[in-house]
Amino acid sequence: MEAEEERFPTLRQVLLLFVLLAQACAEREAYSVAEETESGSFVANLAKDIGLEVRELSRRRARVIFNNNKQHFQLNLQTGNLQVNEKLDREELCGPTEPCALQFQVLLEEPLEVYKFKLLVSDINDNPPVFPEAEMILKIMENALPGSVFPLKNAQDLDVGINNVQNYTVYPNSHFHVLTRNGSEGRKYPVLVLDKALDREEQPELRLTLLAVDGGAPPKSGTALVLIDVLDINDNAPEFVQPLYRVQILENSPLGSLVVTVSARDLDMGINGEVFYSFFYGDEEITRTFALNEITGEMKIIRELDFEKIESYEVDIKASDGAGLSGKCTVIVQVVDINDNTPKLTVASLTSSIQENSAETTIALLSVQDPDSGENGRMVCSIQEDVPFTLKPSVENFYKLVTEGPLDRETTAEYNITITVTDMGTPSLKTEHNITVQVSDVNDNAPAFTQTAYTLFVRENNSPALHIGSVSASDRDAGANAQVAYSLLPPRDPSLPLASLVSINADNGQLFALRALDYEALQAFEFGVGATDRGSPALSSQALVRVQVLDANDNAPFVLYPLQNGSAPCTELVPRAAEPGYVVSKVVAVDGDSGQNAWLSYQLLKATEPGLFGVWAHNGEVRTARPLGERDAARHRLLVLVKDNGEPPLSASVTLHVLLVDGFSQPFLPLPEAAADAARADPLTVYLVVALASVSSLFLFSVLAFVAVRLCRRRRAGVVGGCSVPEARFPGHLVDVSGTGTLSQSYQYEVCLTGGSGTTSEFKFLKSVASKHPGSMNGVEENPNFVNGFGFS
Repeated sequence: MEAEEERFPTLRQVLLLFVLLAQACAEREAYSVAEETESGSFVANLAKDIGLEVRELSRRRARVIFNNNKQHFQLNLQTGNLQVNEKLDREELCGPTEPCALQFQVLLEEPLEVYKFKLLVSDINDNPPVFPEAEMILKIMENALPGSVFPLKNAQDLDVGINNVQNYTVYPNSHFHVLTRNGSEGRKYPVLVLDKALDREEQPELRLTLLAVDGGAPPKSGTALVLIDVLDINDNAPEFVQPLYRVQILENSPLGSLVVTVSARDLDMGINGEVFYSFFYGDEEITRTFALNEITGEMKIIRELDFEKIESYEVDIKASDGAGLSGKCTVIVQVVDINDNTPKLTVASLTSSIQENSAETTIALLSVQDPDSGENGRMVCSIQEDVPFTLKPSVENFYKLVTEGPLDRETTAEYNITITVTDMGTPSLKTEHNITVQVSDVNDNAPAFTQTAYTLFVRENNSPALHIGSVSASDRDAGANAQVAYSLLPPRDPSLPLASLVSINADNGQLFALRALDYEALQAFEFGVGATDRGSPALSSQALVRVQVLDANDNAPFVLYPLQNGSAPCTELVPRAAEPGYVVSKVVAVDGDSGQNAWLSYQLLKATEPGLFGVWAHNGEVRTARPLGERDAARHRLLVLVKDNGEPPLSASVTLHVLLVDGFSQPFLPLPEAAADAARADPLTVYLVVALASVSSLFLFSVLAFVAVRLCRRRRAGVVGGCSVPEARFPGHLVDVSGTGTLSQSYQYEVCLTGGSGTTSEFKFLKSVASKHPGSMNGVEENPNFVNGFGFS
């Protein structure tokens, strides 16, 4: 009950709105046009009446809409005139209804406006009166008194108003004259009045002509023959119980349903008292719709009723006795409307596609109609609740379908809107109409990368134009707004030659290395990629790409010490008194690679006397493997292999010359190979060597003197010694990247000669000294036993 109480106030508000709109539209003056007006005739200037310039009619796409969906008139957009489109027949359009009004609307789009007009079709006298029967038989008793009245059948005229039947006359009129009387619905019917008494023996039959004349200009007329049969005396005519019957019947009543039973009585006896019922005149519409039992007076339906076509019938019934006397009654049949017509929905204007960012936009203009009356003809228009649209009432029975706010094509690209029109009848009927609205795309979504940052791995020494990876971005828009183009962004580091390193396929985001990469020169680099759609304006996004260059084993070990520069070989001096494990020298090498490709291992490939020396595999130290003896050769040549841990491994070899001495006083003996090379040297080389040797000797003497002075100050024993410090610089670009025992800078080795009381001088490997950086060499361990063994503090 509470829901019904809430619904009825809302209904009253909607009805009140329709009433106000109808009153507002009714205030506009109606146009008038006569029926049968020729096609193309001028009716009115709508542009002037609406208040628009003629050129605005075309711009706003003006058109005329009639309620019956027929184009009786047309709007001339060039002049703004409303013109007749086809000849009008008022009788066909409105029948007996007067006035004959046609409702139409003028629809203007962009912006939407509707103007309601009413056009009256005036009647012309184009139909003559026609009697239902060409001959009427009237039986009159001979004793009828002058002044007696005898009803006659009236003529039918399809015209209305003044053009309908206005007057009846009869001729010859020696015994009778005709009175014209008005019926209950304004129709006029004739009544025959006896002026002079009849005499059957003198004149048993009279023939009169009944003339019906309408009020047109010029008037039209119709005639019927009235045959009067003078009867013997039958002084009582049938008389109905009631002269007027009013009945109501539902329009959906089944065929054969009883409408009414009329009853008449006759006081006469015998054949003069028998009553027979019949329709007073044979109107075609009446005789097709109803059937009358001449004995019982029952009137039944023989054809389906339709309230929307005919709302009521007026049926005249005659009761006649056997002698020919008759009486008349009228039956008014009121057809009761039922809710048998579903509402009709007409789409007057429709926009099937709309941009997703459009707000408060009119999609369609709808017109609803229901031929039923009363509550059965009142309608409610609605749509489903799960769509972002709403219906707004316009003038009279027009509705506008508008958007509630901006749409999002990426959420919903298409809407199927069901418009439901329901009447207020019991039971209610409804009509549904589906409208499909496509949401067109605008460029409101930027491309989105699948990752904010990409990491790509490329092994160095790659082939040019190698596909190293891809970036991918998607755009939620459609069409050209979703087409993504990829590009490289300027690098943050201006020194990075990005254009010569990588390129990107603008269509699919594939990245290519333009040239071979070198891990030792460039281990990693970063750059940005952009994804831009083809919308207007274009939207874009960025992602970071990091390319990590993977090391390949493309650099062989490089030996830093001993030097392999083609000069005279370096000879290591080893005292014969050296213990096993004595450090003879150390092979220092570096590898430009990284990781396991730079892990170096050392191996003694070849030795003059196998088993005498050994090489530590991890740090390259050359040590004595056993005590030295007198039988061991004084000169030894060691071939050391330096190999990295790459795949495949790369290696380098170095030759180390070792001279066994009893003491430091023993002169240095050059190797045979060196002597031979010196012999073969050209004179200029010899001169250069002699000059270099002189300068070196002077330098060494100064160094030895300086060291001797320092040693003498430190030791009171008066030990006399000298140090020889060979110095060499190595390439600065060889960098130790893994800390696996190679050197990062050039180094100096310090050797000292000590002398004792009458003993042979001994050679002592003291320690490694960095030329520029203090500290021990990477991977070289100091052996304190070796240092202490030679008496150094």
